[in-house]
Order: sequence, then C-alpha cells, then structure tokens
Amino acid sequence: MFNNKSKKLLLASSLLVAAGAANAGYEIKLSEEDKISFGGYIKVDARYVDGDVAYRPFWLGAGTAVALSESKSQFNLFANETRFNMKYTHGEVMGFIEMDFWGGGGNEIISNSANPRIRHAFIKYKSVLAGQTWTTFMNTSAIPETADFAGPAMGLAFIRQGQVRYTMGDFQVSLENPHTFGGDDTMDNVPDVVAKYSFKGDWGNISVAGLGRKLHTALGNSETGIGYSVAGRIKTFGKDDIRFQVHGGNVGRYVGVVSATDVVGEEAEDTVSYIASYRHFWTEDLRSTVAYANAEADISGMESTQWSVNLFKNLTKQLAVGFEIGNYSRDDQDVDSNYGQLTMRYVL
Repeated sequence: MFNNKSKKLLLASSLLVAAGAANAGYEIKLSEEDKISFGGYIKVDARYVDGDVAYRPFWLGAGTAVALSESKSQFNLFANETRFNMKYTHGEVMGFIEMDFWGGGGNEIISNSANPRIRHAFIKYKSVLAGQTWTTFMNTSAIPETADFAGPAMGLAFIRQGQVRYTMGDFQVSLENPHTFGGDDTMDNVPDVVAKYSFKGDWGNISVAGLGRKLHTALGNSETGIGYSVAGRIKTFGKDDIRFQVHGGNVGRYVGVVSATDVVGEEAEDTVSYIASYRHFWTEDLRSTVAYANAEADISGMESTQWSVNLFKNLTKQLAVGFEIGNYSRDDQDVDSNYGQLTMRYVL
C-alpha cells in the first residue's frame, strides 16, 4: 500500500508530532540526502507604556504608522511574537519557511485569534538563494538583544522581501523587490541592487553594503537612490560584545521601520540613522544590553530616538525571562513615551 518513500514520510510526520510535544529542536533524517528540521520560539510579553506617543505592541521607527495622541498609559499582555519554522534539505538544495502571528486579527473581546503571517520563504541551491528573507543590505548579527520586538528600530536596517541573491565567499550581491514608499510604486520596474562584503574573524565581523534604486515620485518622475550601510558585532571582554549600525543616503524604507519615506514630493529623501549597543554577561546565564538609536531625515525633518536597557536570565538552556525599560521619542514633534516590558521566551 505504501512505498518506501511514503513510509519514511509517515514516520517523519509521526516523529514531528511526538517531538513537538516535548522539544521541537530535532532534526529528522529521512534518507542519506533528505532531512527535515524545525524550530522557533514561544514568547510571552507584558508591556506598560506611558506618555505622548500612543501605545503599540512594539515601537515603529516613525512616520504615519505611529499614531500621536494626548498623554495616556496602557497595559497589554500578548504572545504574537511566537514563531515557527521548518527547513527541508535535499543534498545541496534547501527550502526554508517561517511564520509568526503579527498578521492581524486577534479580537481581544473573544479569542485573540491573531492571524499567522509569512516571514521567510526561500529556496537555496549552492550559492544562489531565491525567495523572501532578510534583505542583503542587513547584518543580522548587529541587531541587539531586546524584549521590545524590533528594539530601537529607527537605527536598524530591517526589511524582508523577495530577492535573488548570489554569495561568493564573504561577498554577496542581490536583485531585490522594488517599492517606492511615499511615491508611485505602480511604476517600479527595475529591481533594487544590493552588494555587501563582510570582514570576519575571531574578533567578530563588520559588513559594508551599498544600495542602488530607481525611485518614482507621485507625478511620475524618476529619481536615482543610492545608500550605504556599515554594521557589525565586535567581541570585547569574555562573552561581551558591541553591536552597531550606521546607514545613510537614500535608504528610505530599508532603514528604521518606516522612519522615513523613499521620496518626499518630487525629491528622494536623504536619511541618516545609527544604533549602538553593548551586551554584558554578569554571569553565564545573566546578561544585560544597553541600546541607543537615532534617525533623521533631511527633507521631511523627521527625527526620532529610542534607548533601552534590559536584564535577561536563562532559567534553563531553552527558557529565558527578562525585563526591559526604555524611552521612545519623536524629537521633531517634542513627544515621547516611557515603557516597561516583562518577557518570557522558550526556544524550541
């Protein structure tokens, strides 16, 4: 009734269900060339916000997505950051998919049934990657450890999108999905081009990236956009490290999680943003991160700042709890909010 392949898939499915009930960190070998692995984490957050910037489950960099209102406070308890991923490998071919629960919905009156959303979905064959994942413009190792979902987002290069990427050693180049934020995106007909080189060693890593884009204004004019990024993670004493990112030029939507648009009126916006953080290990399972970020845009005059400090402790190898306090400020509008956040994360 079943051939050998069907039996192996059925066995793998049974193992996935059994393993998932206990510890979803298993890799399952289906044959000499085929294996499935899966992971993610369950994260629960309790967050209190007080100030002039309206509450969100996490801060965005700036822009119209950040609603401003009179001073108020709010408490929220949620688990939307929880995520799950699966990876299937067949020889030199690898497919990866990941989702979390920031996809909307979640009626708080009844069931909080938040919708899942796609984070990553890509295929990798040898040196070529195709699909949706982090932009090549990013250095993911330079993102600080925070309880807040994106941390001080205005200082980050932070975007996932469709792309085709080629990797040759420490050099990467990609063609990525174009989108003119703030302009006429229906005219976007040339992919964004990203090139990045990473310097690596026992001391850590530093990446240098360049970005080239064709942007379109609301009146149909085209603008050439050029941007740069320097980011890295450098080891200091013991397990401590410094993480930093500096971005500039016409980076627009690539930086700051809507801190600035790509175009304002008929001109390409020029943005400068940075983030710096230091993580210190008090003991093997107790650590803190201090982070500070700022972003400024030339034409719109946008300026935003965020700082945070936290304390995380691993109760077990997979289970960590933490507390974070911080401040988010829209400096150009002279408004800000303070926040405190408790978090618990179980890594699958």
